[in-house]
Amino acid sequence: MNSALKWKLIAGFILAFVAGGITGAAVGGMHARHVFFEFHHPELIGVRMMEQFRSELNLTPEQVAKISPIIDKTAAELQKVRRDTGGRVREIWMEAHQQIAGNLTDEQRQKLLQMKEHHHQWRHRHGLPEFSPEMSPTR
Repeated sequence: MNSALKWKLIAGFILAFVAGGITGAAVGGMHARHVFFEFHHPELIGVRMMEQFRSELNLTPEQVAKISPIIDKTAAELQKVRRDTGGRVREIWMEAHQQIAGNLTDEQRQKLLQMKEHHHQWRHRHGLPEFSPEMSPTR
């Protein structure tokens, strides 16, 4: 095997490896986006539960009519748990940030505020809800 052919084969293998890596990263990124951002709509949990029960259990229309209120109630309860939990998580983080800020220099506190703003912008870019006082759990 001559030297030119050898280098062409090596370059071809490297090119195939790089192309595979790029393709894998792109497909993985699209899948992650789908799983973590597009597919994740908790407000649709009742619809998804009903659809799964309907298709996997081959429910009759009468069964669907009887089960629908149960699914609706369950979905509402799960959304409340999610809201309450999200509010509690936010409260814990806010308390932690306040305690941490007390141990920081002015420059570090400013950086902490920038970090919080960056997180806020990230949530907004990804269509995630902002936490408001009405989302916090009532005590």
